[in-house]
Amino acid sequence: MKQPHRNTAIDGMSFWSRSSVAGAIWLGFASALAVAPWLFDSSLALTMLTQIGYLVVICLSYNILLGQGGMLSFGHVVYVGMGAFATVHVLNRVGDGAFWWPVSLLPLVGGLAAALVAAVLGFVSVRRGGTTFAMITLGLGELVAAVALMLPGVFGGEGGIATDRVVGEPVLGISFGPPVELYYLVALWCLVCTALMFAFTRTPLGRMLNAVRDNPQRVAFVGYDPQRVRYRALVISAFFAGIGGALMALHLEMVTASDSFSHERSAAYLLFTFVGGVGAFVGPIIGAVLMVLTTIGLSQFTLAWKLYLGLLFMLMVMFAPSGVVGILRWHGQVVRQRRVGSMAMPYLGLWLAAAWAVTATAVLVEMLYHLQLGSITGHELHFLGLVLDVASPRDWTLAVLAALTGLGLLVAAQRRARQRWQRIESGDAHDA
Repeated sequence: MKQPHRNTAIDGMSFWSRSSVAGAIWLGFASALAVAPWLFDSSLALTMLTQIGYLVVICLSYNILLGQGGMLSFGHVVYVGMGAFATVHVLNRVGDGAFWWPVSLLPLVGGLAAALVAAVLGFVSVRRGGTTFAMITLGLGELVAAVALMLPGVFGGEGGIATDRVVGEPVLGISFGPPVELYYLVALWCLVCTALMFAFTRTPLGRMLNAVRDNPQRVAFVGYDPQRVRYRALVISAFFAGIGGALMALHLEMVTASDSFSHERSAAYLLFTFVGGVGAFVGPIIGAVLMVLTTIGLSQFTLAWKLYLGLLFMLMVMFAPSGVVGILRWHGQVVRQRRVGSMAMPYLGLWLAAAWAVTATAVLVEMLYHLQLGSITGHELHFLGLVLDVASPRDWTLAVLAALTGLGLLVAAQRRARQRWQRIESGDAHDA
């Protein structure tokens, strides 16, 4: 049978085109890391950029388990914390003159320590996937947090362990004392780790991990052991998580067991990795950026920021399970099909309804929080240019009615936008 003719010239052009796009993306990512301190030069901005750098590494490492392997882990914080504590201990020993090790390579110490811990704990946790894996990791997280408080000589007890990242003589004038020097160290490790984790997704092990996520029975049928695949993925994920924890320790110069192994921090990694989008490699990067902007920015604005994060997570699970990346992909499809004009009015109605619903709900939440503090701050609340009295039944009635009205309009606008998009997909000439 005659084989169909393949146009090698077109295939070659397609390959080089894809390579050029990928190269441009990586060059843009590296350039963004390099110029960010010049665009945002305040001390707060530099702190936030540094946090984004190591949180990108941590969230991407978590996505190896959740996004690629389908392993919902509640104990990923263990490996981040172990990497941080190992880094602090080695850094203090270097500062005491026990031996020499460059500060720039300390993240390797954190990564190897976390991988070693994962190699031990993985024998227990990866025996089963799904809910069993999630519950085992939750129990291991509780166990490590309890043991950490029982070993103050290793984990510093309640006070934690302090350190100083400036040790020895500066190399080429770089001591990593100034925040900008530390930022570029974090940015370099962020770029390297991101590239390595992206390369992992293209390896046979990375592909097999996807297969274990989708159908472990079929993987076992073709001769691979799903437990062994999960185990290797866990060790690799822990290695990068330890690097992220080491960078965090260098930034904070203080590590405490109560914070490093807390369920709150573990839940934050899960929440923002999911919100960014576990179905795409760039999703955890977006989640890390959102994590810093919300935890630092939103916490400066309101005491109810944790409640807002909970509501955001709930809404994303209900209406956008693909995360921010899924929303961007959907809108990109609208742009590629040149249907922006057809969706203009539904989009406008959706955004106006969303603005109303979010504002009215925020007013109601702030009134509830202010009511708890009324004995200290009084009954008058200033929020978004409004002056509200939390002791007034009239203000409470108006706030509840506004919130309910906004939610109703949002549901109606969302339904209208979906119906318009379905008509466009079906090729309705009127909407085209």
